[in-house]
Parts: sequence; C-alpha cells; structure tokens
Amino acid sequence: MAQPHIRRWWHQGWSVERWVQEIEQQAAGEHSTPYVVAADAEEFAYVELYRVRHDRLAEYYAYGEEDRGVHVAIGDVARVGQGLGRRLLRWLVDEVLRAEPACAQVVAEPDIENTPSVRAFAAAGFVQHGELQLPEKTALLMVRTRAVQGGMTCTT
Repeated sequence: MAQPHIRRWWHQGWSVERWVQEIEQQAAGEHSTPYVVAADAEEFAYVELYRVRHDRLAEYYAYGEEDRGVHVAIGDVARVGQGLGRRLLRWLVDEVLRAEPACAQVVAEPDIENTPSVRAFAAAGFVQHGELQLPEKTALLMVRTRAVQGGMTCTT
C-alpha cells in the first residue's frame, strides 16, 4: 500500500501497525473482508470485498440490499499493465456471484482519473453507471451484473 502507484489512489500508505488495526477491524465486522492474492506462490495484490449497505458508498447510489463492492490494488509494479487485474476481477466477481445467489451485482468506484483501473474494470465486464462525487475523489460507479458472468476458472 506504500507503493507510489497504489498510494496515489488509495491514500492509505499507513504503517504496518495501522494496517494491522485495519485488518483486525475488518475481520471483526460485517462490512468488509480483506484478502491477499498470490500467483505462483508470490503475493501481488490486496483485495477488499464489502457489503455496500454497510459502506459509505450506499449514500451515493440506489444500491440493492445484497450488492457487493470490490477494491483491488496490485502492489507488485512488475505485474501492473499485463492484464492481471482484469483477469483477477473477472474471476473474483464470478466467484462472488456463484457463492452468493442473492447478490445481483458487484460494484466498484475507481477514481475517474485512474485510467488503468477503469480499463481493468471495463475489461472485466463492469459497465460505467455515471460519476459520483465522493469527498476525496470523483469516481466512476462501475457495475458488473450476473448477465456478464462466466468464462473464467481458477485452479489451485
């Protein structure tokens, strides 16, 4: 999270101690679940899946009760720009929609100026649903529905 290409958009270049607090808080609640993603036994990304109804984002659009949201940060700069983000997002959202039948859509709200992130979400099947003026950014509301689901599998 301290990498310049992440810190610019997330504004969370916190100390390790502060991140420990954040992860413990997420693990204890119903709002958000954090994940570290690895490929070839190498950690490369941080993901948060969250329930929109418990998030401040619920104040900005007419959300469905079971909507989920996703935040993704690929920390390994060597893996940025290779299509990994879109593949991860497509697989992740497919899995969420399979596991949670009541969830009709997964949303994201990347900064409108974060072109690589917007492209990755679009390539993963998310559709732009307008701009949102959040306190720290102008975001694009991007939505992925079940209609886009399918096609990617993950093997362990």
